[in-house]
Amino acid sequence: MSAVQNKRIGAEAVAEKGWLRAHKWLILRRISQFSILVLFLAGPWFGQWIVKGNLAYSYTLGVLPLTDPYVALQSMVTGHLPETLGLVGMAIVLVFYLLVGGRVYCSWVCPVNIVTDAAGWLRNRLGIKGSSQLGRNTRYWILGMTFVGSALTGVVLWELINPVSMLHRGLIFGMGMAWTVVLVVFLFDLFVTSRGWCGRLCPVGAFYSLLGRWSPVRISAPARAACNDCMDCFEVCPEPQVIRPALKGEGKGVGPVILSPNCTNCGRCIDVCSKEVFTFGLRFNNPVSTAQPAVTQSEAR
Repeated sequence: MSAVQNKRIGAEAVAEKGWLRAHKWLILRRISQFSILVLFLAGPWFGQWIVKGNLAYSYTLGVLPLTDPYVALQSMVTGHLPETLGLVGMAIVLVFYLLVGGRVYCSWVCPVNIVTDAAGWLRNRLGIKGSSQLGRNTRYWILGMTFVGSALTGVVLWELINPVSMLHRGLIFGMGMAWTVVLVVFLFDLFVTSRGWCGRLCPVGAFYSLLGRWSPVRISAPARAACNDCMDCFEVCPEPQVIRPALKGEGKGVGPVILSPNCTNCGRCIDVCSKEVFTFGLRFNNPVSTAQPAVTQSEAR
C-alpha cells in the first residue's frame, strides 16, 4: 500500500492550519443543513411554526414561499400548474441558485448529503477500493426520464421514490420505510461506487447542476502554483473531475476558477489544502495565468 493510501486525508492541513480552520467549511455546511432541519422540525415537534411544509414547498413566517423548481416542473408536465405562491416561491429559489450555484443545494441543504458524506468517510477509513462503471451522465438520463415519465403517467414520478424527500418527510413526520431507502443509498456509496448516489444517479443533483451552470460564485485555485500534489482535494471532493482543469490547467491556458456546474461549492478542498491553494471567488476573476512575476535583483534590493 502506498504512502498516499496510508495517510489521513487533510492531516497536513490540520497540522498547518489547526483543526478548526481545516474543518471550517465542513462545520458551516453541517450548521446550515441541521439549522434548516431544525426550522422544519420546530413546528411538528415543538409547536413553533417558523416554517411550514417540506423541501418541496415551504412557507416561512407566513411571508416567504419557497418552491423546489424540480418538483414544480415535474408537476407542470403532468398538467398541474402551481398556484401563485408556488410560482413566486419557485422564482425566488431559481434566482438564489442561479447566483450561488445550483449544487449548493446538494452540499448545504440536502439532508442526504450527510448520509453520503458518512459513507464516503467510512469507505475511506475502511480502505474500500474499486467502483462500478456507472457514467456520470447517468443522472442526466434519469432526470430526463423523470420528466417523460411524469408527463406520461400524470404523476410527479420522482417524488414517489426520492430519497431526499423521503428522508426529509421521515424526519418531520416519522421515518416508516424511508429508513430502507436511506440505508440503500448509504450502502451503495459504501460498497458499490464511491460518491455514487450524488455523483452518478441523483436527478435532483443533475437538475441543480444545470441550474447553476452560469452562477458567478465559484471555487477558485488562485494559488495553484503552491500545489504540492498531495491529492487530498481530489480524495475529499465529491466531484473530483472538476478540480483538475483549474488546478493543473496553467500550461493549457485554463484559468484557476472551477467552472464545472457539477462543483457543489462545498469548500472541502479549501479545508483540506495545507497550501491554501483554494478559495471562494467569482467566475469573472479567472486569469489565464496565475504565475507570480519574477522579482528582479533591483526590486529585491
